[in-house]
Amino acid sequence: MYAIVEIAGQQFKVAKDQRVFVNRMEGKEGDSISFDKVLLTGDGDNITVGAPAIDGALVGAKINRHLKGNKVIVFKKKRRKGYRVKNGHRQALTEILIGDITIDGKKKSDSKKSEPKKEDKKAAPKAAPKKEESKKAAPKKSAKADDLKKIEGAGPKAAEALVNAGVDTFAKLSKKSSEEIKEILTNESSSLAHLDPETWPKQAKLAADGKWDELKQLQDDLNGGKA
Repeated sequence: MYAIVEIAGQQFKVAKDQRVFVNRMEGKEGDSISFDKVLLTGDGDNITVGAPAIDGALVGAKINRHLKGNKVIVFKKKRRKGYRVKNGHRQALTEILIGDITIDGKKKSDSKKSEPKKEDKKAAPKAAPKKEESKKAAPKKSAKADDLKKIEGAGPKAAEALVNAGVDTFAKLSKKSSEEIKEILTNESSSLAHLDPETWPKQAKLAADGKWDELKQLQDDLNGGKA
């Protein structure tokens, strides 16, 4: 049996007793952890797909060790300006051992869905429109949200942290200072503390104004979101 699960902002195809290297996670060596963002499970010909995640599915794991990845050389140069910068980077990683993959939560979710149907018939039909109104309201919120991953230096996990803090559009991000953005990222996860959002408000302002050509020109001169 295998599963596709989101771990530390990345998606992995995992199976039991598999060792996986992911971005640095909180916890000590030997700690047991679990992940509930299971996007797909497969067991032979039986494949279950989530929307986007499978309700009740869990992937258990254990932290084996914390380590650093191989060194990556980052070289930046500006032509005809005599500007050259060479830096090395070693990504902080965590090795985890995948345990059991369970999808027992499907039965619980099915039973929960069947109970309200009986209450709707006997009790008040007014309760049904409230649920429909809440479902209709949700897409309106998501339609207004912007894809913050278009900001140079902001990955999926950083974008998710900003959305959780209520900063879900380019306009809102452009009004935040780099210090405020840094505080949001640090409070959300220690693994985001290394990010430098100094240019993010400026990038967000150009995106909010629809100046995509100017934004692309700015990002071409950046290195991972840094000036």
